[in-house]
Amino acid sequence: MVTLTIDNKQVTVPEGTSILDAAKKLGIDIPHLCYLKDINRIAACRVCCVEVEGERAMVTACNSFVKEGMVVHTNSPRARATRRTNVELILSQHDCKCATCVRSGNCQLQTLANDLGILSVPYETQLPKGLRGAWTTTFPLYHDYNKCIKCMRCIQVCDKVQSLSIWDVAGTGGRTTVDVSNNRVIKDSDCALCGQCITHCPVGGLRERDDTQRAFAALADPDKITVVQVAPAVRTAWGEYFGLPREESTMERMAACLRRMGFDYIFDTNFSADLTIMEEGNEFLHRLKSGGLTRWPMFTSCCPGWVRFLKGQYPELTGQLSSAKSPQQMFGSVTKSWFARKLGVEPDKLFCVSVMPCVAKKAECELPTMATEYGPDVDLVLTTRELVRMLRADKLEPANIPEEPLDSPLGTHTGAGVIFGATGGVMEAALRTAAYVLTGANPDPDAFAAVRTGPGLRETTYEIAGIPVRCAVVSGLGNARQLIENLKAGKVRYDFVEVMACPGGCVGGGGQPISLEDEERYGVRGQRLYDLDKANPMRFSHENPDVQTLYSEFLGQPLSEKAEDLLHTDHTAWSMPNQSL
Repeated sequence: MVTLTIDNKQVTVPEGTSILDAAKKLGIDIPHLCYLKDINRIAACRVCCVEVEGERAMVTACNSFVKEGMVVHTNSPRARATRRTNVELILSQHDCKCATCVRSGNCQLQTLANDLGILSVPYETQLPKGLRGAWTTTFPLYHDYNKCIKCMRCIQVCDKVQSLSIWDVAGTGGRTTVDVSNNRVIKDSDCALCGQCITHCPVGGLRERDDTQRAFAALADPDKITVVQVAPAVRTAWGEYFGLPREESTMERMAACLRRMGFDYIFDTNFSADLTIMEEGNEFLHRLKSGGLTRWPMFTSCCPGWVRFLKGQYPELTGQLSSAKSPQQMFGSVTKSWFARKLGVEPDKLFCVSVMPCVAKKAECELPTMATEYGPDVDLVLTTRELVRMLRADKLEPANIPEEPLDSPLGTHTGAGVIFGATGGVMEAALRTAAYVLTGANPDPDAFAAVRTGPGLRETTYEIAGIPVRCAVVSGLGNARQLIENLKAGKVRYDFVEVMACPGGCVGGGGQPISLEDEERYGVRGQRLYDLDKANPMRFSHENPDVQTLYSEFLGQPLSEKAEDLLHTDHTAWSMPNQSL
């Protein structure tokens, strides 16, 4: 253990602790921009500089470690002056048009500048020049070179956490820029569109393609019937922007807000999550019984970021994906077939909008395999952040809007559908229904709870009706790569594998509100979904009465010819840009 003094307060911490972490233990916040715990400790921004007695130069707190008897001053005149100068230098190479920046009000650089009272920049503005043309405006991920502060967070998250290395450094010194690796353009790369680079960017250098104006245009079109679906993970986070407690950030309150915005029908993607379980669960049992899983497992297919990753990195395993469409796309298919028939209108009269915690969903709905002669099954995807911007544009204050019920018949869901938004939730929901199909009786709904918590790659084996089912749950693409490499090396064997591209699952998705603390995004949000599951009187997908009606009136049974046509897809029918069919 090491004892030191920070701002006249003594603290004892383990050897190898950074000054930044030691200060945090005392409740002292040392400002920083580029630092990410366990991911990025390169002191690129030098905002965390502190004064250490006996040291001639200023010391960066994020990557300098404590020493016995060290005396640190975080707000000495010298430390304040250094911090201010470093922020001013960063601002001189940053597009400071905050009024037209999507991160205004939630930007770490803006907050720092305001806290330091920086009202003007004494240095000549040096925005990047000579960069190749602007990115395509159609790709769901957008990069603004003029806002990038070269903190390297996106590079480190993409490489260390997601194991993709889409980003790289170009140039040196003052001409350094962050760009797509191998001199490619983003639309031609093997980007999974997980969006983790966006949520870890401290400024507005990265964002999703903004589709809010397209949504407003559809709402204003008298010839369109607007239908919106909301994913389970969205309800765990949308209220954060408005200071709403999670217990008050309900789907019913969101439904009331969406009606005031002008949507005609408001439904819950949890309905089609239950539907996905019916199709994917039965598909898994069919593959298991037919001996189709002796070498490779069946992978879940509800996460489009994971599907893009597998097709880009391991295309030879594409056939191991479940053929079931994601809940988003199943909802679109059902909306423009069964629901259109119930309304007595042609499918192209319906404009289907999804509110998702995900950036990759924007690309998924645009796949050629997710459309019919009437157009896309899902017309438009909004992230949670875009939904919030639309609510703010209409001056809607959710705290003052009473709850309203969702519409019918696509609004009913079970607890199994809710937990789709957390890592392990798809696996658990599928096993609940698989056990029912095999035994004819519902298991304890919490019998498979072991898959809920643990490291980013966890495994377990369940015995269902005398059949051992080897399962694995993965969140984060770096963990997914590790699992696949272990499978290829013959080190592990599984029957069923759930993969979520984002750490923590959809609750930590690339389209969610941006928070500085991962624990907030992953832990608290995920627990909220399990609380909702426990409180739901129906906890098995096969008990959803509206799903039962859909099968009896329209689909027949799971895996029927009609179900295959509407609810399943051929993942080999499209390719990533770096692949050919």
